[in-house]
Amino acid sequence: MRIVRGHSTPELAGYAGGVVVSVGLIAASLTHRAPMDITEVLGFVTGAWAVWLTVRENIWNWPIGIANDVFYIVLFLQARLFADTALQVIYVVLGLLGWYWWLRGGAQKTALRVSHTSTRTAVVLLVILGLSTWGMTIFLTGIRDSAPFLDALTTTLSLIAQYMLTRKLLENWFVWITADLIYIGLYIYKDLYLTAGLYAIFLAMCIAGLWQWRRSMSAHRESLGSEAMVHASAV
Repeated sequence: MRIVRGHSTPELAGYAGGVVVSVGLIAASLTHRAPMDITEVLGFVTGAWAVWLTVRENIWNWPIGIANDVFYIVLFLQARLFADTALQVIYVVLGLLGWYWWLRGGAQKTALRVSHTSTRTAVVLLVILGLSTWGMTIFLTGIRDSAPFLDALTTTLSLIAQYMLTRKLLENWFVWITADLIYIGLYIYKDLYLTAGLYAIFLAMCIAGLWQWRRSMSAHRESLGSEAMVHASAV
């Protein structure tokens, strides 16, 4: 994986626009020109950048994503969404693992490539989804979580998706899309409108990520095919 890549004019314009929007949101919150909590704004900004960089397969998604997790630990504690708070702590750990795996998780400790989820892995993850959601719903109901089933379901979906992301499994995007659709409704219900808006952006980015990673897989296969043909002709 190349950490620094060449960028087209539209990509550079997108980065520049993202910087302008990010600075504007932070300034509006700090100067009280908009009724936005600075912690939620910082979570919004770092979250959007982390997902965008993930779509681009850029390694910097991991440190920025870890910063995003820290902001949301604070925010979700304030909202009494305890499972989501615990989820962010686990994200920090998975973020550190993902950072390493993307750099050294491939063959002979090379950069990790995008791949499909095996049938065995998919079955194991589905079983974990069912059992974890059931058990967590019971636990969260007992501690008076404000939305026990949805909190449990989205937490489990997100953990599964994050694990799949650390291993660069293409289908992680389908799991994220499902989780994001549920999250948008949950955060609107909790009056976290900026965060709901962030997850709507996440949803769009997940669709873009699915498309981009499929292109990456196809390009890698074509590259391997070309190398094989060159090798065969040389022999």
